[in-house]
Amino acid sequence: MADDERDPGESETLAPPAAPPPGVDRGDRVHAFPGTGITVTWSRRRCIHAADCVMNLPTVFEPGRRPWVDATQASADAVARVVARCPTGSLHFERDDGGAPEAIPPANTVLVTRNGPTYLRGDLELVDEAGEVRLRDTRVALCRCGLSANKPLCDNAHRDAGFRERGEITTPERVEDPGAEGTRLRVIVHRNGPIELRGPFAIMSSDRQVLLAGTKAKLCRCGHSGAKPFCDGTHKRVGFAPGQDES
Repeated sequence: MADDERDPGESETLAPPAAPPPGVDRGDRVHAFPGTGITVTWSRRRCIHAADCVMNLPTVFEPGRRPWVDATQASADAVARVVARCPTGSLHFERDDGGAPEAIPPANTVLVTRNGPTYLRGDLELVDEAGEVRLRDTRVALCRCGLSANKPLCDNAHRDAGFRERGEITTPERVEDPGAEGTRLRVIVHRNGPIELRGPFAIMSSDRQVLLAGTKAKLCRCGHSGAKPFCDGTHKRVGFAPGQDES
């Protein structure tokens, strides 16, 4: 689906604050769409057209319309339910009618998708290679092909590249359990290397037939590991070096 089908129209564009609030990636500009008792925000940069919103509430989310989000076309509760389904965190909401705010999922889950990104849900903290917190969110899509221009987040580059990977988990020994303090899952980017998960999580294969629990794992992000979704050190051999494009 083309990016220009999601036209924000004259919606307010929110400038990136010095310290991003929860749900906003560092340096991102999100669009705000007010409704009745609820305001929806949308990040074009993080949207990969998963279309959960379009399929579940097409009166509100209609690509091709200007603006493509019209939060007045459904109740605040209905809008909130569908926004929470967005797997990338591109969509968020704020209630001003006394309704329940976005909830933090009770458990951290990692879903490896077929031919696409890794979806994370939970109490998430994305840490860049300098050790600084880049994003706190409840929903994130991580690049697996190594080609995203918004690393470590997915930007749909896998589609143009023809990335093919079944999302299986065949090396369970790569999920470790040294223990963790607290419930937050830290997603740590290593310079020119893997993404490290530190904290409690359960990781699932794309067919959901394999489910492993642990508190530590290293995920491939160069796209070439022979142990996908986990890192096996291949990034060193292929010279994976995204440099500063993730900071």
